[in-house]
Amino acid sequence: MAALGEDFLAFGRSARAYSALIDGKLIGVDQRERLERASPATGRPVSIYPRATDADVQGAIKAARRAADLRRWAAVPGAERSRLILRVAGLIDKHREELGLIECLEGGKPISAVDGEIQGSIDLWEYAATLARHMYGDTHDQLGEQTMGLVFREPIGVVGMITPWNFPLLIASQKLPFALAAGCCAVLKPSEFTSGTTLRLGELLLEAGLPDGVVNVIAGDGPTAGRPLCESAAVDMISFTGSTRVGKEIRTFGDSLKRISLELGGKSAHIVCADADLDAAAAAVVQGVTINAGQCCVAGSRLLVERSVAEAFCERVVDKMRALRVGDPTDTATQIGPLINDAQFQRVTSYVRRGIEEGATLLLGDDQPQADGYFVSPVVFDKVNPEMAIAQEEIFGPVLSVLRFDSADEAIAIANGTRYGLAAGVWTRSLDKAFHFARRLNAGTVEVNTYLAGAPELPLSGYGDSGLGHEKSRFALDEFTRVKTVQLKFGHA
Repeated sequence: MAALGEDFLAFGRSARAYSALIDGKLIGVDQRERLERASPATGRPVSIYPRATDADVQGAIKAARRAADLRRWAAVPGAERSRLILRVAGLIDKHREELGLIECLEGGKPISAVDGEIQGSIDLWEYAATLARHMYGDTHDQLGEQTMGLVFREPIGVVGMITPWNFPLLIASQKLPFALAAGCCAVLKPSEFTSGTTLRLGELLLEAGLPDGVVNVIAGDGPTAGRPLCESAAVDMISFTGSTRVGKEIRTFGDSLKRISLELGGKSAHIVCADADLDAAAAAVVQGVTINAGQCCVAGSRLLVERSVAEAFCERVVDKMRALRVGDPTDTATQIGPLINDAQFQRVTSYVRRGIEEGATLLLGDDQPQADGYFVSPVVFDKVNPEMAIAQEEIFGPVLSVLRFDSADEAIAIANGTRYGLAAGVWTRSLDKAFHFARRLNAGTVEVNTYLAGAPELPLSGYGDSGLGHEKSRFALDEFTRVKTVQLKFGHA
């Protein structure tokens, strides 16, 4: 991104007001109680959202239910759905700088990094648009001379989507365009900490020409807006991204049986073998644990390194992490911004203290910044035992735990030794070794000689406490659709 100009400076001088979207109508902050968001870097208010009332939540659900029952979107030909989804992608592209600035101010993301996330969101909308024209059923014409069976793939109906604060637009884009491609309607509730880009997305959907009620976007917290959405019998599916604790709670909400898709926490392992390209691996390890200040579900927070190269590799990693610049996210030179809020700051710093108390060796992180805001410099612990809390529990901060191994099978056992199974990275020049790891690691995604590469064409899923179901790729249509059997009996000619 180019150097920041006056437009950016003006954008951030005062808190910006946003509107909710319910049944095709915008609801501004002057019509509701205000929900205020302050910058995690400065504490200064940057955004104001209209807090959804219970009537708003129920109104959004009713609007989506009515649109689904009237087939306002499901009956639209796939080609037309595809074109509208592409229009949304174009509008995100048109407003990419604005959307990036919102995420920088609300979430503390370095301004140098946000454009990549906006591009990732655009890519997801563009890919999902292709699926609207490629949703297939099945035929069975070998059931008898006068019998034929048809299998229809139909949209599941109304999807309640609850998204987290760490990648607001990107994660909404892993859900919403795929549901729209399948013909679903939706109620979307972003985190109350970073609602800005999602509320703006609602306005862009209106501009693109989406029929009233097909997508509704509300702002509010979990208990007053998220839970009623999960409990409603009028909602056919819940798609949630967030903590494992909340994901487990969601499964108990409400009396109706509804489909639930959960993308939850992780404790991903980066496995570095002695035969790897150590420079490339070190760069990826650093990026994998410090992206978004470590507040990333697929962050590679455990480094498993082969013992024969462990000392040299750790030196590479520490040198690279020490060079990272922590500070003001609006500064183009900043590489790591603040944590999202005080609760997360307290969580991360408490784990650092616990790692020291449990006997891990602190290689980096004893010179934390003394600035205002929720800033934490990268932390590296060496000689970590697999049983330690810092090796077992999701910290959600730039904290790396180093564990050593002597054989591939030992590394696999350590990597699989947590309750999570979201992602893993493997670094080796041996194709045989790479597949040995890939087949045996309990992780929804295994990346070999790369990390955080991702692609809209590839699904995101988790093992164990990392979730249920999957997002992205053509397999996302399985999540947002159900199959219907139609069997026909023909008379004699």
